[in-house]
Amino acid sequence: MRQAGRALPEYRKVREGITMLESCMRPDLVVEITLQPVRRYGVDAAIFFSDIVAPLQFAGYDIEIKPGIGPVAADPIRDAAGIAAVRPVTAADVPYTTEAIQQLVSELGGTPLIGFAGAPFTVASYLVEGGPSKDFAKTKAMMHGNPDLWHALADRLADVAIAYLTVQVEAGASAIQLFDSWAGGLSPRDYERFVLPHSAKVFEALKPYGVPRVHFGVNTGELLGLMSAAGADVVGVDWRVPLDEAARRVGPKPLQGNLDPALLFAGWEAIEPEIDRILEEGKSAPGHIFNLGHGVPPDADPDVLQRIAKYVQTRSA
Repeated sequence: MRQAGRALPEYRKVREGITMLESCMRPDLVVEITLQPVRRYGVDAAIFFSDIVAPLQFAGYDIEIKPGIGPVAADPIRDAAGIAAVRPVTAADVPYTTEAIQQLVSELGGTPLIGFAGAPFTVASYLVEGGPSKDFAKTKAMMHGNPDLWHALADRLADVAIAYLTVQVEAGASAIQLFDSWAGGLSPRDYERFVLPHSAKVFEALKPYGVPRVHFGVNTGELLGLMSAAGADVVGVDWRVPLDEAARRVGPKPLQGNLDPALLFAGWEAIEPEIDRILEEGKSAPGHIFNLGHGVPPDADPDVLQRIAKYVQTRSA
């Protein structure tokens, strides 16, 4: 998960007094924060440190990440003029991204680096709602009440994701992951009509690069088949759906997941059998990347996370 390092004291120390988006614009911090969980946990891949709304701000859109709240847009999008403010992202907008990834690839040696971007729906939800939302009422109202406007916005955000991921891959990222964190708030019918075409556009654009493409969302058990159909090579699964059932819904593709992050606080006697169960269920898929079913809680014990990583690696050897 892209939040792999946020439970670390060294992460909090290096971020002290520095905003999230400022951190994403400093190659020295991006490199250090990306490497921290690799050093601490010995995981099998590094996750590029950034944020799903970062490329929008890099391209001049007025959005910020407020501590304790999340991304907040100064002027929520309500019309075509609002969409015009979301201009395309170019490599010239993100030179620090290229610099950071090139340095990371050099320092990581043979350890793969996974790049990522926010999926069109999840990013659009912040821009339309003005910030985080529990019901996405304004976003759904735009989808159904003004579908042309919605598709224009989602298409523009697909282009943003494509551009940002392309920069990462061309700089040396070994794989990419598209985070549709809030897609679980949609019905399968709405997802298929309003979201799938735009996520599919992102995956299709990255296909020529030949890097593995991962798709992940939260509470998306009813959408797994559709998320697979969007074109990813690997589908992430949160903790709500057992991996053997997820394999049935997704089809013959590798899966990623899916330990419940809450179990990090339950003690090893509770964690170990859950890992064993997940590894066994993961055999139903043609490949399985063990991971949490969502992000790392900021107050998780790094020693527990390290023990999990070592245990899984030993079991999978």
